[in-house]
Amino acid sequence: MSGTQRNKLKLGQDVSVVQKQHQRSGELTRGEIARILTNSPSHPHGIKVKLNNGIVGRVKAIHD
Repeated sequence: MSGTQRNKLKLGQDVSVVQKQHQRSGELTRGEIARILTNSPSHPHGIKVKLNNGIVGRVKAIHD
């Protein structure tokens, strides 16, 4: 599932994000959502979140 819709995301959810410096390579980082940073209901490149480990990135995948 992609992370372009804000209403699909919840705090503590397991996701993969791409950091700003890894957008070209597409390298993903996995972690739990600590904070949702994007205010709009959707974003074409993914909702921006902060993970528990402090990494900020756009959600590319949601894991169950």
